[in-house]
Amino acid sequence: MPSASAIHAVVFGVGAAVGAGVALAASRKSPVSPAPAVPAPLVEVDRKNKPQLISDLVAPPNTTTILKYGHPGPTPDFLVRKAYAASYDRRLRHPSWTAEHLTLAALGKSPTAPPPDEEKGDRGRSVFKEDESIPLPFRSRLADYFRSGYDRGHMVPAADAKISQEAMDETFLLTNIAPQVGAGFNRHYWAYLEDWCRRQTANFSDVYVFTVPLYLPKQDRDGKWRITHEVIGSPVPNVSVPTHFAKVVLGARPSSPSTPNIQELSLGAFVLPNAEIPDEKPLTDFVVPVESVERAAGLTLFSDAIKQTSKHICQTSKCDLIVRRFDDAQSLTGGKKAIGAPGKR
Repeated sequence: MPSASAIHAVVFGVGAAVGAGVALAASRKSPVSPAPAVPAPLVEVDRKNKPQLISDLVAPPNTTTILKYGHPGPTPDFLVRKAYAASYDRRLRHPSWTAEHLTLAALGKSPTAPPPDEEKGDRGRSVFKEDESIPLPFRSRLADYFRSGYDRGHMVPAADAKISQEAMDETFLLTNIAPQVGAGFNRHYWAYLEDWCRRQTANFSDVYVFTVPLYLPKQDRDGKWRITHEVIGSPVPNVSVPTHFAKVVLGARPSSPSTPNIQELSLGAFVLPNAEIPDEKPLTDFVVPVESVERAAGLTLFSDAIKQTSKHICQTSKCDLIVRRFDDAQSLTGGKKAIGAPGKR
């Protein structure tokens, strides 16, 4: 994202030649030397978007010579899908982050939106697949998850991509998957949080969701902090198991009916451990500053201006989860119940 500092840009269109044409030499036998190419000057754009010529620039090192026989990367695998965008981490072999833009229309819940051109996605017709766009040595494999003890956890849930079968199928690519604890997390608490994100489209006209796998330190008995995580895979361990997962959610809606073009923004970040979480645990227990997620992941999710002017989403919307268990616990919970913050029940 652009920062407050000046952005360097190359100015094109210097001119094809100086003057209206090239004058011939006195003798036609003398070859005419072409005019030297005029390099495009570098300018900086100040805070008022006024271009200013930069002088006395120091030329960067000749990377062509330094990297003559190879460029180690890292190579960013930026993936654009029907229902989401993502960045894949070749070292960890799961997404660095995923991003979604949720609306009632995108979820097929708008009463005024026209019917989709394509048939809606059916989860029963989707299967997990390796992403062949990733080079084989860096690819997450189906065999990596086999008998690993972890679920193939969606970063972008399939339920968010019902606009078409193709969109839903893309959520089952392993570049959208990370290892997650199954019972008590992926199949339960994490699923409740995914549902909460979708339900925010009833409160906001636009909902933006970043999902970020994290590796957070833990203090050992000797007082030192260490990051320890499991690696799964077969026959060679390949896929790293995140210690935590973050959902960073921004909701936007008109500030008032009279000012529909002025958006009121609400922002919140939640970091959950990759472990079994009791259904009764309030979502507000996992609230963290957005900056904490950004520092841990090495990402800039939103500009400082957005973070400073946004209200907290738990102040403008209810941060209550709805438990939907379709297993033996259903008979105990009645299949559906709300979890609120302490004192709000």
